[in-house]
Amino acid sequence: MKNGSITIGNTEMYYVSFGKGKKTLTVLPGLSDGLATVKGKALLLAPPYKRFSKEYTVYMFSRKNDMPEGYTIRQMAEDQAAALKRLGMEKTSVLGVSQGGMIAQYLAIDHPEMVEKLILAVTAPYANDKAKDAVVTWIEMAKKGDHVSLMVDTAERMYSKAYLDKNRKLFPLIAGFTKPGNYERFLRNAYAILDFDARSELEKISCPALIIAGGDDNTVGNEAPNELTRAIPGSKMYIYEGLGHGAYEEAGDFYDRVYEFCES
Repeated sequence: MKNGSITIGNTEMYYVSFGKGKKTLTVLPGLSDGLATVKGKALLLAPPYKRFSKEYTVYMFSRKNDMPEGYTIRQMAEDQAAALKRLGMEKTSVLGVSQGGMIAQYLAIDHPEMVEKLILAVTAPYANDKAKDAVVTWIEMAKKGDHVSLMVDTAERMYSKAYLDKNRKLFPLIAGFTKPGNYERFLRNAYAILDFDARSELEKISCPALIIAGGDDNTVGNEAPNELTRAIPGSKMYIYEGLGHGAYEEAGDFYDRVYEFCES
């Protein structure tokens, strides 16, 4: 396992890696990266990727530390491509989750030579009404510094009823341990989502692609995976019925499904 960083322009980008395989999987996390980066968390983040450890080296990246005002999803993808090249990765499979899936779309569009397999999880091809409602709500909560409401609302939109019924009382307690020093990073990530729209270019994605979603996604909506599948040539789709935006956490076979697609 490794906790590392690389220089991108005038700033640093944190990453963690685990496994010793010759093949690589690059993981791009969602908007939560705006609240806390992967810095120093290799041991904590490694367990779901245990099956990958012999054949793959898995890299998980945060966005760069110094994000300029008006930083776009496409610019995030360009910086991600620079980071992969800096680490010597000429070609990699990519798993993008939520906002990370938006970045992954542009990575595959603008740098097709770098993406071997593409897995888009609980994401959308543009900021639809459902996604905008969620993100605008979170922006307002962040501006007020209301971290408990931000964490509770995120959870309510993310998890299944069964998960919420079991864990709802814990969310305010968890919020107390996750409040950042300020919300600038979160806000710049969030505003980038509102301007995202890759629909007109999805046909340029040429690698094998798998779209994974929950059947009841209250964050990006239920039509998003269908739109992605229709637009990306030859793509496949898998829906976890009964789960929502947190399917990648709740579904016990999510990472097995990602592994099997990478190996297919």
